[in-house]
Parts: sequence; structure tokens; C-alpha cells
Amino acid sequence: MQSLYEWDFNGKDDRKLEEIISHNIKEFGPGLEETDFIYDLIKGVGEKLEPINKIIEKSAPEWPIEQITVIDRNILRIGIYELLFGDREQVPPKVAINEAIELAKTFGGDSSGKFINGVLGTIYREIGEPMKDHKKEEKMEEGAKTASEEKTKDKTT
Repeated sequence: MQSLYEWDFNGKDDRKLEEIISHNIKEFGPGLEETDFIYDLIKGVGEKLEPINKIIEKSAPEWPIEQITVIDRNILRIGIYELLFGDREQVPPKVAINEAIELAKTFGGDSSGKFINGVLGTIYREIGEPMKDHKKEEKMEEGAKTASEEKTKDKTT
């Protein structure tokens, strides 16, 4: 979030993004060994910035993107990226939303948590609860497998 904030605040110069990320990892995460997730997330947000911004504008029409605080805007970008474009196995949708809300409560203004929750909740409902059908299919497959194993067991006994 810090890196996206700095990048956004200073004019969104993509040439400086790598340097900003490296500096912030050294400054705020000394000793952090696994940084791939950080780079992937920030670069992913940068690559999908235009569609993410359009989603923000659609989901919060009373708030033009430039009127949303830099903190809230970038928390939304991270949350939306994780919801729509991220690896849902690594970061499930509800976890992405909760993490974004916690970031907003910690670093944003008094109403940031509610704002982030409202926007991401709207998006989550519109996309139809990702992985819900996938989990149902897995449970059905497990149930079918168990039933099949029980039939086979009954036949052999």
C-alpha cells in the first residue's frame, strides 16, 4: 500500500515503481525474504489500473476517482485487484475484503473502513461470490466419490 500511495502521490511514473517498491521493502520490511507477492501485487495493480479505476468509478459514482483520498483509492485498487484478477486460492475474496478494510481503518480516515467495505462489498455481490460454485462442485465430487466407495465396499463384503 505504501508503494502504491507513493507512486500515485508522485504522478504514477511507472519508471520509478520498481525503485519505490525496493526502497519501501528495505525501509518497512527489513529482513523480509519473500517479496515476490509484493512485486506481483503492485505490478498487477499497475497493469490493470485502467479497468480497476473504471470499476471504482462505477461502484462509487458519487466519488470521482481523483476526489477519493490517495490512501482509500489505493486500498481499493489492491482490494479490487485481489478480488478480480488475483489468485483466489492464495487470497480468497473475503480475506481480500477484510484485509482492505483493516488497512483502511488503520491508515485511512474515520469513514475509510465503511467506504472500502461498501465499495468492495458491492463488487463482491456483483461478481456473484467467486469460488462459491467451485466449492459446491468440490463437495459434490467428494460426496459422489464417497458414495461410490461405499457401494464398492458393500459389494465386496
